[in-house]
Amino acid sequence: MFGANVKLDKQLLERVKKYADAAGYSSTEEFITHALEKELARLDEAKGDGQETDPAVLERLRGLGYIE
Repeated sequence: MFGANVKLDKQLLERVKKYADAAGYSSTEEFITHALEKELARLDEAKGDGQETDPAVLERLRGLGYIE
């Protein structure tokens, strides 16, 4: 990563290390990047991008701060 730093809770980091290794990722960074890309793609899809989306889902995502 190009100098980007993210702080994670110690327990969460241990879980990430465990699952990254078990899933065959070359590093925790690779695992985290993949997980974030998947989640962002899911949120982009839920946002709609021109498609009709359930208003309750959109409201929940807004309430959680994922979309504006």
